Amino acid sequence: MSERTLSVPQPADDWLDRLLVDDAHEDAASYIDDAGFVARVMTALPPAVALPAWRKPAVAALWAVAGVGLAVTLPGAAVDVAREVFRLFAAKPVALSEIAAVLGVLGLGTWTTAIVAWRRT
Repeated sequence: MSERTLSVPQPADDWLDRLLVDDAHEDAASYIDDAGFVARVMTALPPAVALPAWRKPAVAALWAVAGVGLAVTLPGAAVDVAREVFRLFAAKPVALSEIAAVLGVLGLGTWTTAIVAWRRT
């Protein structure tokens, strides 16, 4: 069984760094020597496939075009949507009970979503 050493710089005064270093030391103590098995497997694996050199600039250019298109169309679309919403609500009289019902449904939906999210954690 070979001895594994860690060359970890000692943290100055950070509690999180101390916890991480202690955890690394515990992991090093539980090391099981595999007689070079992992190194042999890693060298036997085929090399990673490299992405074409043109891919990164092409993706950046596509995102730039999408951003410019969104910046150009969004103000006009926002004005159109606001105008239609105003026309919809201005044409129909709204009672206080309808407003309370909508707020109740929104509140119920919000709390239901929060409870489901809290239960999953």
